[in-house]
Amino acid sequence: MGDRSDRETALSVQVKEGSSLHSPAGSIPSAGGTSSVSWQVTAKPDGTLTGADGNEYSYLYWEGETDSEYDVSKGFVVKGEDSAQFLREKLSYMGLTPREYNEFIVYWLPRLEANAYNLITFQGEAYTDSARLTITPEPDCLLRVFMAFKPLARPIDIPEQELTPFTRTGFTVVEWGGCELK
Repeated sequence: MGDRSDRETALSVQVKEGSSLHSPAGSIPSAGGTSSVSWQVTAKPDGTLTGADGNEYSYLYWEGETDSEYDVSKGFVVKGEDSAQFLREKLSYMGLTPREYNEFIVYWLPRLEANAYNLITFQGEAYTDSARLTITPEPDCLLRVFMAFKPLARPIDIPEQELTPFTRTGFTVVEWGGCELK
């Protein structure tokens, strides 16, 4: 018998508020809840999801508010106009596929390009602790990419953040997102 990555798999997915996530707002497909969002979906080997509503989705979407303290002591200062190439390079290195990083870029590029420069950091525990993710059955591999960025009028000096590449093995779940720091 093959692993879950080569057949349809029924999944329960929940994002629950952690120490600093407040009232997750919108979700697609609709998932409701005041302190969490949850979905029952079927995942196909190609990554396509079928929701409990019978509709097909490329991904699950949710948004919420947080008062997390993100680490901006290391990162990257990127010209707004260079954001697409920067993201393509870094997101690919971290393990996103072209389809995944292109969706990320389409979503975030207008906000990044609108600024002369951006301080861009990729968050770890500060994010994962604030938005706890539970998937049943558990995936073999889980990649959570969360970008925090701050618009800058001019470049600043900051140590470069070290990123870690991700290797997919078996049933893999990928989550990506971000926020603008004020």
